[in-house]
This record gives sequence, C-alpha cells and structure tokens, in this order.
Amino acid sequence: MDTDALDATFSALADPTRRAILARLAAGEATVTELAAPFAMSQPAISKHLRVLERAGLVTRGRDAQRRPCRLAAEPLREATAWLADYRDYWAESYQRLDALLDDLQRSGTESRAR
Repeated sequence: MDTDALDATFSALADPTRRAILARLAAGEATVTELAAPFAMSQPAISKHLRVLERAGLVTRGRDAQRRPCRLAAEPLREATAWLADYRDYWAESYQRLDALLDDLQRSGTESRAR
C-alpha cells in the first residue's frame, strides 16, 4: 500500500468541508458553483478544497463543453478502508477476549455464591 497516497487520503478526509464535498459527489457529478452553494464560503475557497481532494486522487475534473464537472474517484477510499480493516479485526479480537474474560469472571462469581 502506498503510504504517501494513504497519507494524502486521510489528510483530505480530515476536513469536514472536504468530506461534505465527497458526500455530495457520491450522489453525482457537480460543478464548482454547485458544490459551493451549500457552504458559507467563496468559490475560490471551495476550489482550494477541491485541489486538495484532487491531489489525494479523490476527485477528478472533466470537461463538458463549458462545464467542468467534478466527479468522485473512490479508489483511494477503498485503500483507506482496507488499511482500517486491519484495526477493525484487532478490535473485534480484543472484544472477543474481553467477552471470554467476563464470562469466566461471571462463572467464577456464580460458583463462589453456590458454595
């Protein structure tokens, strides 16, 4: 796994505005003007966010006559999810060990009271 790409993905996802832009693009392509509409910020500020998303490989821009629609490029998200999956497995195993320990403690407590 390319650690530079992974770093860029997580860095891009660290900002709530960029996450909102990605959520909007998940519904379909949009222009910069359309993406800027729900935010209380200028179009140049949205463009800066889009450049970060583009550098991370999360957004592509096309050309359709006069329009330059932005599109979601989800592959970096798949790679980030795969990286996080290792930790999900770690926590699942940890919870299973904790459940086993609690079961042992509960059985021990029940046996002690029965005597």
